[in-house]
Amino acid sequence: MNADSIPSYSVQELNASVGALLERGFAPRFLVHGSALRPQIKKGHLWLTLSDGNASITVVCWASRLQQLNFVPAEGEGVTVVGRLNFWATRASLAIQAIDLRPSRSTIERRFEAVKAVLSKEGLINPSRRRALPPAPERIALLTSVPSSALADMLRTARERWPLTELLVISIPVQGEVGPQICAVLERLADQIEALHVNAIVLARGGGSREDLMVFDDEALCRTLAQYPVPVVTGLGHEDDLTVADLVADFRAATPTAAIVTLLPNRNAALQYLNQCRTQLVQYQTWRLNREQERLAQRRMSLTRFDPIAVVADRRDRLDRRRLLLQALSPKRWLARGFATVTDSEGRLLQSVAEASPSQPLVIHLSDGEIDVSTVEVRSRP
Repeated sequence: MNADSIPSYSVQELNASVGALLERGFAPRFLVHGSALRPQIKKGHLWLTLSDGNASITVVCWASRLQQLNFVPAEGEGVTVVGRLNFWATRASLAIQAIDLRPSRSTIERRFEAVKAVLSKEGLINPSRRRALPPAPERIALLTSVPSSALADMLRTARERWPLTELLVISIPVQGEVGPQICAVLERLADQIEALHVNAIVLARGGGSREDLMVFDDEALCRTLAQYPVPVVTGLGHEDDLTVADLVADFRAATPTAAIVTLLPNRNAALQYLNQCRTQLVQYQTWRLNREQERLAQRRMSLTRFDPIAVVADRRDRLDRRRLLLQALSPKRWLARGFATVTDSEGRLLQSVAEASPSQPLVIHLSDGEIDVSTVEVRSRP
């Protein structure tokens, strides 16, 4: 092999060729996972070393792009970099130019567990601290992004379920490292909570990935929620998403819409209940009226029975019947038909021949008088 048979480059040409080769042969964008080592900001640019334990590479995020990001990794945190290769031909230096930085699942879980452990130790995460929600709140505050589909769904649901409750919509940022801004809004609202007659608050964010919800693992924000003067309901992300804010809240709803459903009564159910009450009242009123009418009828009958004129008439009727009975049973009536009674000289009525004796004076009583006689003989009927 002689010198004329192989390519010849200057250093600049070689580096440019390598750069061109990389540009042609590598994807314009890619994802790479690793741990952030020695992150630092120089002249507004973020520099770090991305390592998986076996190899490492430099990552740079230019200041113009860094201002648009919601996450900046700390030392040792897992990170997913959305980037492209950046090859500096002047010094043959290779780095990843970061387009986006996202926390890894392990980073999210580590932050979640760390804040949860601290607040649990202090007793701020405790089911016994949860307060009962107001049954029919006069006014509730909705803290969410404005405008957003989550807010639209909550407003529609509230209007359908219980339009009597007033909604105080308060705009908050829900993306990125915005914990201090949310805390500031919550503190201002807490100072006016009585004047505004707010009975409960809803902290809501619709959809998004778990890393988008990391702000709701912020320790300061969760402390503010745990000590809030009115009950707190959270509706953050999807049903499977769980944040520390959910754990310190008085009630955790699966979604923003579910948070409104939890807080507000159902007017259809309330109307049905009122109709049932109305039916029961009508039935009771009818029963009570019938009962009183029966009592009045019974008393009217009693008064009729004890009316002086009726009593006199009844007694006169009974006396007449007794008079007729006495007349029917009177001895005089029997005497008038030809019968007679016999008494001794002392006026005792004889009922048997055994009461008489021969030569005994007796008196025979007839219908028109008496006959004095003397007994000649007493004969018993066999």
